[in-house]
Amino acid sequence: MGEERVTVVGGGLAGTECALQLAAHGVPVDLFEMRPHTTSPAHHTAGLAELVCSNSLKSKRLDSAAGLLKEELRRMGSRLIRAAEQSAVEAGGALAVDREEFSRRVGELVEAEPLIRVIREEVRDIPSGRVVIAAGPLCSPALAERVLDLVGGEALSFFDAAAPIVDADSLDYSVLFSQSRYEADAPGDYLNAPMSKDEYERFVDELLAAKRVITKDFERRELFQACQPVEEVARTGRDAIRFGALKPVGLIDPRTGRRPWAAVQLRAENRERTAYNLVGFQTNLTFGEQKRVFRLIPGLENAEFFRYGVMHRNTFVDAPHVLDRTFLIPGTSVRLAGQICGTEGYVEAMASGLVAAINTWADITGAPALELPATGALGSLLAYATNPDTQQYQPMHVNFGLVPPLSDGRRRSKRDRYAAYATRALDDLDAYLASRPDLFEER
Repeated sequence: MGEERVTVVGGGLAGTECALQLAAHGVPVDLFEMRPHTTSPAHHTAGLAELVCSNSLKSKRLDSAAGLLKEELRRMGSRLIRAAEQSAVEAGGALAVDREEFSRRVGELVEAEPLIRVIREEVRDIPSGRVVIAAGPLCSPALAERVLDLVGGEALSFFDAAAPIVDADSLDYSVLFSQSRYEADAPGDYLNAPMSKDEYERFVDELLAAKRVITKDFERRELFQACQPVEEVARTGRDAIRFGALKPVGLIDPRTGRRPWAAVQLRAENRERTAYNLVGFQTNLTFGEQKRVFRLIPGLENAEFFRYGVMHRNTFVDAPHVLDRTFLIPGTSVRLAGQICGTEGYVEAMASGLVAAINTWADITGAPALELPATGALGSLLAYATNPDTQQYQPMHVNFGLVPPLSDGRRRSKRDRYAAYATRALDDLDAYLASRPDLFEER
């Protein structure tokens, strides 16, 4: 391999995975990260691969699209999936991580790689040579303008939000109980704050009346559906959050022996369980209102907040109409990766970084581009995001609605159908990887 260096802009999930994969293929990398000198509305640290919204990477089950994506990335050698599993905290059927440990592990991987040079400064213009822009949806304004000038397309945007984190020592454990849904006889991985009907009704009233940071009334198309602020969900109907984030199904309050009217779940932020985040409580409320309203939740009357929830605007490009099938900007040597492409989600960002690295390495060596089977979680997402027939492009997580239907005509239950999707996907991925040993021969 020659000494052609690749510039990777952004030290988040996509950028660090991309840099590590390129280095594994013998490609020298300049990895730019603007923090701590320049900050973003959502970041709280200067660490690489910081998780800004939740600490959950979603389901581990193979019969879910999120779980299938993780297994696909394991088979393709993702470095960040391995770091996430090493940083895991208990979260039932989900892969959740200790944020600080995860960021530290990724930082150590990057620092230990002699082919990666980390440069802590803001990139305000497109660098020369081969470039991967993995600056995320919170790309600095100057660089975002340069990217939009380069793609020549329309900038799209949506509002995203993060949930607050509270101090475990400030919670009332005489009210809260440990239980995962449907596991009444065993301690669970979540804390639960049970609500009576009256407590729930009062909470909803105060939630709807609370002051917001961004005061406009949002239309649903402006909000990323997976991270809608809890107060915006509540505006759709008084029982909306009771059938969503606060659903009590599968929970039994040990004080009463009955299912509560509603229940707020809290998930551990770290292995020591010194901090918990409020699951599903992404919010646009002012900090003062968060403290007032969320302390109405039973067991959180004296909650101390390590971090308040925030809301911010994310920017992404119209990928199907301005990028090629490898996320390269046609006519340039610049490739985009991560959420700026509209591939939404933590693990999806890791996957995008891996794909960007393999395709950049293929450009350098003259090898064929990576063409993942569309039957897989990642392959189907990439097909959606690069299909020029896609209309009204919006950020998308992996999901089984993107994969081709099964061809045998058999009627199956939803779970059996999803399990069959996973089996087909992994068989097709294994066959493809076996046909392309060059993709990973440097490992």
